[in-house]
Amino acid sequence: MTIRNRLSGNEAIAYAMKQINPDVMGAFPITPSTEIPQYFSTYVANGEVDTEFVAVESEHSAMTTCMAAQAAGGRAVTATSSAGMALMWEMLYVAASSRLPVTMALVNRALTGPININCDHSDSMGARDSGWIQLYSETNQEAYDNFIQAMPIGESDEVRLPVMVCQDGFITSHAVENIELLDDGDVKRFVGEYAPENYLLKKENPLAIGPYDISNYYMEHKKQQAEAMKNAKAVILSVAKQFEELSGRSYGLFEAYEMEDAEVALVLIGSSAGTAKETVRRMRGEGKKVGLVKIRVFRPFPMEELAETLSKVSAVAVMDKAESFSACGGPLFAEVRSALYDLERRPKAINYVYGLGGRDICVEDFAMIYGQLFEIAKTGETGPVYRHIGQRELGGDR
Repeated sequence: MTIRNRLSGNEAIAYAMKQINPDVMGAFPITPSTEIPQYFSTYVANGEVDTEFVAVESEHSAMTTCMAAQAAGGRAVTATSSAGMALMWEMLYVAASSRLPVTMALVNRALTGPININCDHSDSMGARDSGWIQLYSETNQEAYDNFIQAMPIGESDEVRLPVMVCQDGFITSHAVENIELLDDGDVKRFVGEYAPENYLLKKENPLAIGPYDISNYYMEHKKQQAEAMKNAKAVILSVAKQFEELSGRSYGLFEAYEMEDAEVALVLIGSSAGTAKETVRRMRGEGKKVGLVKIRVFRPFPMEELAETLSKVSAVAVMDKAESFSACGGPLFAEVRSALYDLERRPKAINYVYGLGGRDICVEDFAMIYGQLFEIAKTGETGPVYRHIGQRELGGDR
């Protein structure tokens, strides 16, 4: 049974947390994720959940609280953004390497400096190699659905890794959309009870969590993490299939939109996909064969599957809502271009960094990029590969 409602993305995440009823939430407020623990604390105060809500003095402590709870055999959640996650930085690596499947709602926001509270993906992309599974959401519905799927993914015996569920700050976190909520009992059954094989309070099998790892063992443990991330891909698809049977909503590693006969394509992440899809609809109406790939799972990265999907296009533009300051492109571009390398017939690839600090991108911008891709397909010349869009040029009005 589904319940129709209208919720912001933050409300949707908090509602999913309520339905799951975790053991512990460690939280510290930071815009634009503050509403998530705020809403959830109301559920705690009203007795609607049994969760121990721990209001800490910093985000570093919030993650430490979640790790301690998870290590003790409990299920823990948190929410943060931007500099808040940056303050957790050390703990992100410790949680992943300790194989503690904490679930975090990350409301994407630009990292300082200069200080900015609007959306880009610099926070999550900065943590892309910390060992966390990363799921990205285009809409409020997808944020809700991703959070419910996150726990069966991270807690799987084949995985045992923490999961961050990302949504775009203010764009989805504060905007209200129609949404279909699942029945409380269905969510509880889908997620199940957390039953780790080993944990600190299991007296039959004493163990340490996060001890000093000498060189004789460290690399083996890193390899185990790497294998777990590889395993996560199949688990993500399996959980998505079960979720489709429950909800009727289908999810994969990415969404291929109008890609069956596309000649050129965009690859991007997050809420901008809605604008890009509208561009595709308009250009398809004009007889232009354009397509779009929206990445849902960035870690583990769907290299083989993405390469297969893009193998028949002539040119592709990869859209990064984050800078990597590599002098040769953004983080998504690096991954996509690497995925294309082994194709016998590689499409020409260019990169656009866009939307930093909340800068808008519109249908006309995407249409211009598609136009450039058709020109690249025609001439075979990419021109500059690493580009930016939407900014005022140096020397103009600042």
